[in-house]
Amino acid sequence: MLTCNKAGSRMVVDAANSNGPFQPVVLLHIRDVPPADQEKLFIQKLRQCCVLFDFVSDPLSDLKWKEVKRAALSEMVEYITHNRNVITEPIYPEVVHMFAVNMFRTLPPSSNPTGAEFDPEEDEPTLEAAWPHLQLLELFDSEDPRERDFLKTTLHRIYGKFLGLRAYIRKQINNIFYRFIYETEHHNGIAELLEILGSIINGFALPLKEEHKIFL
Repeated sequence: MLTCNKAGSRMVVDAANSNGPFQPVVLLHIRDVPPADQEKLFIQKLRQCCVLFDFVSDPLSDLKWKEVKRAALSEMVEYITHNRNVITEPIYPEVVHMFAVNMFRTLPPSSNPTGAEFDPEEDEPTLEAAWPHLQLLELFDSEDPRERDFLKTTLHRIYGKFLGLRAYIRKQINNIFYRFIYETEHHNGIAELLEILGSIINGFALPLKEEHKIFL
């Protein structure tokens, strides 16, 4: 079990030094505390969600605390959806850290360890055991088609919302294609990236900017 090492967290995270099973703290609901304390409680819940549970070797372990984490994530989503100006400056780095801890990891070995190309028609993909709670990943090369599909949807939304990132996103997609063509000759997410690219190109306004012409 991996944990967040932030100071001030109310989680009992040092499993190696604790006596007995892992026992995180069940925090209050954000709506049940005064407004002045909500930011602090929100950060505590973010840190609480930095604990990673075992979905591979023992998927039935820590079921109670997996549910505590799931409920905390759902509560935070509801809180920021229905309240304005709640994402304050101290919360931003906590959110980024929690996302990174939960979402970014090394891809599992290929289904074909000998180096043969993965064939989606013939080969069984390596399905991520922890995938049901992993939905936002910058890993289009995953063999898990569910992950690629959710990532495709997420990238569409990020591209639509963050105008300042559009040129950067297009450049990174180009870099993946260059690496695929000139180096690896294999990438599991090319079809999804081409679909995203099609949507991006359809959104170009006329007359085309010089940057868009170079991109095409």
